[in-house]
Amino acid sequence: MAIVVEHDKRQKQILKKALDVFVEEGFENATYQKIADRCKITRTTLYLYFRNRREIFNYSIKLLLSDVEKDIVSVKENSALSYPDKIRKTISVILDRLEENKRLLSVILDYLLSLSRTAGSETPAKGDGFSLPDTRIRRRTIRLRHILATMIIEGIKAGELKQVDVAGADNLLYGIIELAIFRLAVLKRNSAAELKKVIELAVHGLTAVKSRDSPK
Repeated sequence: MAIVVEHDKRQKQILKKALDVFVEEGFENATYQKIADRCKITRTTLYLYFRNRREIFNYSIKLLLSDVEKDIVSVKENSALSYPDKIRKTISVILDRLEENKRLLSVILDYLLSLSRTAGSETPAKGDGFSLPDTRIRRRTIRLRHILATMIIEGIKAGELKQVDVAGADNLLYGIIELAIFRLAVLKRNSAAELKKVIELAVHGLTAVKSRDSPK
C-alpha cells in the first residue's frame, strides 16, 4: 500500500510540473524530454508513470478539473447560502479559475486542434500514441454540469428557484462558462469579468419571487 501511495504522490508531482511545461511551451513544443527534464528525472523513469505526452496532458487537465470540482462542492454544501447565491458563486468560481489559467486554455485549444490533425492522418505523431479526447476529462466535465443541475433541482424544491426546465437552465448556465472559455482562449481577452453581469441576469431570471435571495 505504501508503494502505491508513493507512486500516486510522485505522479501528482510530475503532473504539476508538466502542466507548467505545457503552459510555457504549448502542446506541440512540450516534448516528453522537456517534461522529464523539468521533473529532474530520466525519460525511462517518466515512462514508469505515463505512456506518452497525451496521457500526461490529459491527467494534468483532470487534476485541474478535480480542484475546481472541490471548490464547487464546497459551495454546494454551504447551507448558509441560498440556492441563487450558490449558483452565482459556483459560476463565479469557475470563471475565476478560467482567468487564472487562461494561458492553459490556449494550450487546450492547441491540443484539441492537434487531435483533429492526428485523427485526419494515417500515421500518429511519434511518441504520442493515438487517442480521442480523454474520456476521464469528459466525465469530469459532465460531473461539473451534474452538480449545477443538482443545485437547480434542489433550489426548485426549496422554492427558491422558479419551476423551470432543468436541462434548459443547466445549458444556459454552462453556456456562460463556454462563452468565457471562448473569450479567453480564442479572442485572447485578459478577463471574463464582464460575464459576471450575465451571471446576475441569468440567476435573477431563475430566482423565485419568494426566494430568500429576492429583494425585500
